[in-house]
Amino acid sequence: MDRLLCIWFGTGLLRPAPGTWGSAIAVALGVLLHRIGHFPLLALATIAVTIAGFWAVRRYTAGMADPDRSEIVIDEVAGQWLALCFPSAAFFFAQIPSDNFPYPGWLAAFAFFRLFDIWKPWLVGRADREGGVDGVMKDDLWAGLFAGIATLIAAAIAHLVLL
Repeated sequence: MDRLLCIWFGTGLLRPAPGTWGSAIAVALGVLLHRIGHFPLLALATIAVTIAGFWAVRRYTAGMADPDRSEIVIDEVAGQWLALCFPSAAFFFAQIPSDNFPYPGWLAAFAFFRLFDIWKPWLVGRADREGGVDGVMKDDLWAGLFAGIATLIAAAIAHLVLL
C-alpha cells in the first residue's frame, strides 16, 4: 500500500517527467474534489494526502540510500493540492458555486507549482537539500504554498488590470 500511494496509483511510472504527470493528475483530481465538495473537501483531501505522504514515503523508502526517487509523486499531489486550495478558498469565500472553477485559477496554480518545484527557490531548495524522507514531502509543500500565494497575486493583478 505504501508503494501504491507513493507512486500515486501508477502515475509516478509515467514517462517522461513523472513529477509533471503527478501534478497534472493532481490538478484534475483537485478540480473534481472542488466541484464535489468545494474548498472544504479539497482542504481535507490535502491534509489527508499530506499525512499519508509522510507515512508512505517513510515506509517505502526505508533503507534506500536516496529516498527522493522520481517515481514518488505523492509529494507532487500534496503540493499541487495545497496550491489549488488558494483559488478554491477564494471562490468558496466569495460564494462562487463549486461547479465554477475557471481555468485561469487551476492553470496558474499548476504553472506556478511546477515553476517553484523545478526552480526550488529559498525554502523549497532548503527543504530539498535537507534530503531524507521529510525533505521529499517538504519541498513540494513549500512549492505548493508559494504557488498558491503567487496564484492569488496573479489573480489580483489580472482583476485590477481588467477592471
